[in-house]
Amino acid sequence: MKILLTNDDGIYSKGLKAAYEALREIGEVFVVAPVVQMSAVGRSISIMHPIRISKLKVNEMEVYAVSGTPTDSVIVGIYEIIGEVPDLTVCGINLGENLSSEAVTTSGTVCAALEAATQGSKAIAISQEMPEKYKFFLTTEQDFGFAKKVLKWLAKKVVKRNFEFVFNVNVPAKPNGKIAFTKLAKKMYLTRVEKRFDPRGREYYWISGVEVESAEEGSDIDALKKGYVSITPISLDMTAKVDLGDLNDWKD
Repeated sequence: MKILLTNDDGIYSKGLKAAYEALREIGEVFVVAPVVQMSAVGRSISIMHPIRISKLKVNEMEVYAVSGTPTDSVIVGIYEIIGEVPDLTVCGINLGENLSSEAVTTSGTVCAALEAATQGSKAIAISQEMPEKYKFFLTTEQDFGFAKKVLKWLAKKVVKRNFEFVFNVNVPAKPNGKIAFTKLAKKMYLTRVEKRFDPRGREYYWISGVEVESAEEGSDIDALKKGYVSITPISLDMTAKVDLGDLNDWKD
C-alpha cells in the first residue's frame, strides 16, 4: 500500500514524525510536506511562482521538502514523487485541533486532504488538541501515542472501503478512549482584531480569536470537550442543501 503523508506545520513537526511512525507499519510512506509553517493557508495553490523540492533526512524520515503549500505538496507528491494516486493520503498529525466549518476552508491540513480526495485518493486529516502556546511550537514534547493508535486503526479501516469524502479526525488532549462520529460545529472561534503599535508608533493589526466555550450537541467541538475522538466525514460536494427548483423563479 502506498501512503502519501503531508501536513501544514512543516517538515520539522513532531506531529508529522508521529504520523510517519504509525503509518510505516502498514504501508510504504512518502513524506511530502512544506518546508516551513503553512497553517491557515487553506487550499492555496502556487500557480504564480515555481515550486522547488529538496530531498532531506529529517527526524529519521526521508522527506521531500516543498517550497509551497500543503495542497502543492499533495499535487507534486501524487504526480511527481509517487507518480500515481496513492491508496491513502494522510495530513497531520496537526499541532492543534481543526474543528467546525471554519477549519474546512482555512486549515491547510484539512484542505490538503480535500485536494487528495479530489485527485482520487482516500484521505484522512488528523489533528491533536493542545494548549494554544504549543500549536506552533514544532519541537513540542506532546504525547502523540494515543493519536498514533487512532490513526493506525482508522487507516486500516479506510483503505478497505469505497467512499468519496474526507475523514476529519480530532484527538482530545484528555481522551476517554471512545470515538464519536460527528458533524461540523458552526464556529470554533469568536473572531477579533487587535490594534497594536510598532516601536515607531505606526499602527498594525493582528487577527486572532477566542475559542467558543460550547457548541451544539453532536458536533465535533462538543465531542472533543467530552473527551471523545471526533471523526467527521466531509463531502467534496459543497453544494447547498436547497431545492434548486425553488431558485428557478429568479430567472425571470
